[in-house]
Amino acid sequence: MDILTSSLHAKRPVTAPQGAQRYVVQRAAGHRHGPVTRIFSPGDIGHQVKPFVFLDHFDFQATGGSMFPMHPHSGIATTTVLLSGALRYEDTTGASGVLEAGSVEWMRAGLGVWHDGAPNGAGRFRGYQLWVALPEALEHAPAQSQYLPPDAVPQSGPARLILGNYAGVQSQVLAPENLLFLHVSLSDGESWRLTPEAGHEVGWLHVSEGALHLGGERIANELAVLNESDAAIDVVAQGPTEFVIGTAVRHPHPLVLGNYSVHTSRAALRVGEQEIARIGEQLRARGRVR
Repeated sequence: MDILTSSLHAKRPVTAPQGAQRYVVQRAAGHRHGPVTRIFSPGDIGHQVKPFVFLDHFDFQATGGSMFPMHPHSGIATTTVLLSGALRYEDTTGASGVLEAGSVEWMRAGLGVWHDGAPNGAGRFRGYQLWVALPEALEHAPAQSQYLPPDAVPQSGPARLILGNYAGVQSQVLAPENLLFLHVSLSDGESWRLTPEAGHEVGWLHVSEGALHLGGERIANELAVLNESDAAIDVVAQGPTEFVIGTAVRHPHPLVLGNYSVHTSRAALRVGEQEIARIGEQLRARGRVR
């Protein structure tokens, strides 16, 4: 499957409520691909919320089979946030192992990398995979991977810090500057405010459990893209609620797409695709891919 294929989104523009600081400008439920729901991709909403260019949500009963067979990337970084279950991983930087629930996987593809992942054992397997378009200075950097156990993921109040800086704490993930990605859990009726850093005018959130009220709108089991502003984001939970939220300075380059790659120009894409083809030939010679 070409994982850059545009999703079939139910998109609904929303009228801004009077007096609201941040409000919903678009919603998307995503489109199911087997056990995974594609929330957005570079061919659709990704160009609106770049550097965030791709988001998958997965929640299913695993049987131990393969989920993400060995495949390549270049020009991006992927972040997998594992909320339930265990994930077996391997990548061509030489890393391999098993992640437990609450762990975070960061893979800077840069010039080119191949990796895979699969549920380790049976049971509920739940989480997210996010892609970030790398800045021009890093899109051909050497591949780099990090695998953080749950106790290496900082928490402040209801928010777990995946990427960036929050509440005076820096994530251990070596992500590019000027972006923030949080996983938040709220109790029924709990209010929460995120004050983005200056210039973080890109903002979105995805609710996977419960519902949020934001700017006069109710958001449940869907993506909400927010108006461009670095003003505070205020939400109130309806029921026990779980969501992820991202803010960032807008990526200044166009999104030039390959099958598994996102770059800033056609020339940069050609270089990345040549490298992932070279690594692919090595893997085929070892019988790792067809």
